[in-house]
Amino acid sequence: MEKLDGYIVDLKGMTTDTVSYQWHIDDDFFSAVQGSEVQQGQLDVALRVKRTSGAYELAFQFSGTVKVTCNCCLELLDLPIQAQRTLLVQLGDTYSDDGDMVTVPYRDGTFCVAWNLYEVIALEIPIRHVHPECETEE
Repeated sequence: MEKLDGYIVDLKGMTTDTVSYQWHIDDDFFSAVQGSEVQQGQLDVALRVKRTSGAYELAFQFSGTVKVTCNCCLELLDLPIQAQRTLLVQLGDTYSDDGDMVTVPYRDGTFCVAWNLYEVIALEIPIRHVHPECETEE
C-alpha cells in the first residue's frame, strides 16, 4: 500500500478552505491498485478539495489514455479518457461509503483517493472498445 501513499488527502489538516492536488497516473499506479479492468495507462488528474460546512467536496478532472484490449483483434488499444467527477466526504465516527457520501473516521482525518481514481477510470471505459480499422471490418 506504500506505493499509494501519495494519493492521501489530509482533510483534517487543511489550513485553507480549498486545496489542490495534481497526479500523473501511469502503469505503476495501476499495478499498485491491482484492479482487473485496467493495467496500463497515462493520465493526469487534478483534484480540488473544497471545505464546506460539515463536508468536503472533492472535484476530480481526468485527462489521458488507458490501454485496453480491442474486442475484435485482441491487440492493445489506446483509449482516451476525459472525465470529471465530484465526491462528498465527511468526517465521522466510523468509515462508511453509501455512494453519495463517504465518511472517514475523524481520528484519521485522511482519505486515500487511489481506489476512487481507479474506479472513475474503469467506469469511463465503454463496454465495447475496438480499433477504428477493426470497426470497418465488421
